[in-house]
Amino acid sequence: MAQTARIVGKVEYRGGDGPPVEIREGPVEVSISETDATLSWVDEEVHGSAAMPLGDFQRYVEEGLIKLDGPVQPES
Repeated sequence: MAQTARIVGKVEYRGGDGPPVEIREGPVEVSISETDATLSWVDEEVHGSAAMPLGDFQRYVEEGLIKLDGPVQPES
């Protein structure tokens, strides 16, 4: 089950071996697995999605760069 959150600071992910890509500020949906967090968003007509290691996601939350709308709920 996805939950909602907001990006409120500089949050980046890597697409493979490429350079870091910044996720724009605003609302996102977050799906948590045992190892990854997947963030999805809509920016006008563009749908975006990024997967990041769970440790990176938790660090962004602890630093206040991602604000969750409720507690983290892993996918079952």
